[in-house]
Amino acid sequence: MRAGNRWWWTAAALAASLVVGSAQDARRPDEGPGGAVRPRVEFRARTLPNSPTEAKILEVLDDMFRNQRRGSMSVPPEDGRILRLLTEAIGAKHVVEIGTSVGYSGLWMALALTSTGGKLTTFEIDPGRAARARENFARAGVTNIVTIIEGDAHTTVQQIQDSIDLLFLDADKEGYIDYLNKLLPLVRPGGLIVAHNMTERMAHPPFVQAITTNPALETIFINLETSGIGITMKKR
Repeated sequence: MRAGNRWWWTAAALAASLVVGSAQDARRPDEGPGGAVRPRVEFRARTLPNSPTEAKILEVLDDMFRNQRRGSMSVPPEDGRILRLLTEAIGAKHVVEIGTSVGYSGLWMALALTSTGGKLTTFEIDPGRAARARENFARAGVTNIVTIIEGDAHTTVQQIQDSIDLLFLDADKEGYIDYLNKLLPLVRPGGLIVAHNMTERMAHPPFVQAITTNPALETIFINLETSGIGITMKKR
């Protein structure tokens, strides 16, 4: 890393050390009595459908993971599960996503929105990906709660007038700061801004600075050893 860039990565580096350190501690076997080494224990969980609606969405998600991920720029399944958990945990009524791709991350959030009674507004610049996303949303039975807006989101986000509970950024990394500046006023107090690909290689320094130096925001970074996710809360 160039010396001039070190200052803005301090918060992320600290979070990375905590996350990676915790992961390493969890993987390291403990010594038992007499110096015996206990076997490593790994915890795994998967999403289990709680209703026919969830089962239908999960079936489409599984098909998309197996057949549509190549070249789609979709999030990994574990990141999708994080999005679902965050969306449902805050009782989101309106989620805005920048970067629909083929609808994989949107479906994870729709999984939560079917429970919260919310809606998803998602923006996609590529007509081909937007068309595929529409097909996937239709197969999953969530077209009634999803609106896809095509075109350059730097312009089309101005169509958003309603309050936002969760803003998910997964598009052009240099554009994150512009999306933040335009949409932060609409994020409700207690709402979240979730940014994907927040790694040293991909994150855009002005955006990192904006979410880590604004006293009205609280930011943490997770999964920095893999895809990297920034989770920012707009303080009440």
